[in-house]
Amino acid sequence: FLDYRKQDRARGEFVEAVTIPCTAPDLACYKLSKRFDQDISAVCGCFNVTREGGRVVAARIAFGGMAGIPKRAAAVEAALIGRDWSLATIEAALSAFASDFTPMTDMRASAAYRLEAAQNMLVRYFHESAGAVASVLEVQA
Repeated sequence: FLDYRKQDRARGEFVEAVTIPCTAPDLACYKLSKRFDQDISAVCGCFNVTREGGRVVAARIAFGGMAGIPKRAAAVEAALIGRDWSLATIEAALSAFASDFTPMTDMRASAAYRLEAAQNMLVRYFHESAGAVASVLEVQA
């Protein structure tokens, strides 16, 4: 992807397959849309944070819906690497989203909503990595 609706493909060329290795046990992806199975996402986030001894040693975080093309969150990754894997570290990293993304407003979501949703996905990933189980498809009273 080069830009919104612009790809680096020659006329008549097409993508035959995309292979995404899923080797990391810490990989998680989240999709936020009005109709979960049948809609383009307002925000889609994928997270793979590797930890050793409670510290972040590597982070790969990417989003769709936060820019014209799918994009890595380089500043967010940098805010995590080398630090303790804690809620305080996550909260400190949330401000880095503004360095990585200037989301657009369209019929699916406002820019502010997308930014907050993406930040909340990182918080969710943290809690789930600590063993919390969350279901967004059902509500229990």
